[in-house]
Amino acid sequence: MRLVTLRAALAAMAATALAAAGTSALAQKKYDAGADDKEIKIGALHPYSGPASAYGTIGKAIGAYFEKVNAEGGINGRKIKYIALDDGYNPAKAVEMSRKLVEEDEALLVFNPLGTPSNTAIQRYLNQKKVPQLFVATGATKWGDPKGFPWTMGWQPTYQAEGRIYAQHILETKPNAKIAVLFQNDDYGKDYLKGFEDGLGDKAKTMIVARASYEVTDPTVDSQMVTLKSSGADVFFNITTPKFAAQAIKKAAEIGWKPMHFLNNVSSSVGSVLKPAGLENSVGVISTAYIKDPTDPQWANDKGFQEWVAWMKKYYPSGNLADGFNVYGYTVAQGLVQVLKQCGDNLTRENVMKQAASLDMTLPMLLPGVNVKTAADDFYPIEREQLQRFDGKTWVLFGKVYGR
Repeated sequence: MRLVTLRAALAAMAATALAAAGTSALAQKKYDAGADDKEIKIGALHPYSGPASAYGTIGKAIGAYFEKVNAEGGINGRKIKYIALDDGYNPAKAVEMSRKLVEEDEALLVFNPLGTPSNTAIQRYLNQKKVPQLFVATGATKWGDPKGFPWTMGWQPTYQAEGRIYAQHILETKPNAKIAVLFQNDDYGKDYLKGFEDGLGDKAKTMIVARASYEVTDPTVDSQMVTLKSSGADVFFNITTPKFAAQAIKKAAEIGWKPMHFLNNVSSSVGSVLKPAGLENSVGVISTAYIKDPTDPQWANDKGFQEWVAWMKKYYPSGNLADGFNVYGYTVAQGLVQVLKQCGDNLTRENVMKQAASLDMTLPMLLPGVNVKTAADDFYPIEREQLQRFDGKTWVLFGKVYGR
């Protein structure tokens, strides 16, 4: 009897030991380069210099948000080390800086790199290295291809979807419009133009009466604006980055051209674009929005807006409170923080992408009705936006929320 009891006891002890070993294995932490018990290295590329330097504040805002996260204890006990390099909006430099982030700095991922040309240049390299190119700061449609490029994911609504919204509005409100288009001569500009033309359908051939392109190295777009005015167009689609957007708005006023003016969302910042262009020159300009405009008084008592202002004053006091790019940086940083929280103690690059493709949330500075939702076959996190018109002081939302 005692022998049976002893055997039972030994069996129970063995089972307990095996269970404990199994639990230990399940709880084991997993890391790739760029992560350990204390730190998560996040790499980034931003145009702190060059023709798109107005976007540089996005990188600074992201860094400031990570400072807040670290001050509050980090993510699952780990502090973020943010390594943000300047690529000058230059694709060749973006490749060089990406290699540095991956091979020298050993960042876990490259976060929110900005610009369609730069991201195109680094996409294949990062996918070959199996390094997340996460929440890319461009709305090109190509960032949502999980089969072809499983390590690349966009963030904002696509340029083609935005272009279709403008086309739909024109068809509904000005069906006999004569349209002139100014666009940046690269994948970014052509992606917007394709969506716009697709939205107009067969009417694009007759409604678009003039097109003019520019290079990012051009000093101004003044001559293009004069040419477009001479076409007799009464609608203008302005597909430009901030520097050239401000020039185009200002030049239209100087030459007395007053078409219905559509401005792409990526250049809709009041602080970085409309103020340099002249607020009085910007009256009536139409764009889209998916984040709350910091100059819009309707958000004054909004909790999310108040939290953003408090964060700006404490962590980014040199930042412009009228600049929507600082709202963008804050919001996309919150998106990454959620991904890393979901990763728990499995901070592998594969799990980062898995969690990025498992999001379903709202964020405090997104517009009502706009959410973040992804899936293994849906790498477009934000797909909803609303039209807005500038009244000389702020953007005023109108119409329905488009998207799905």
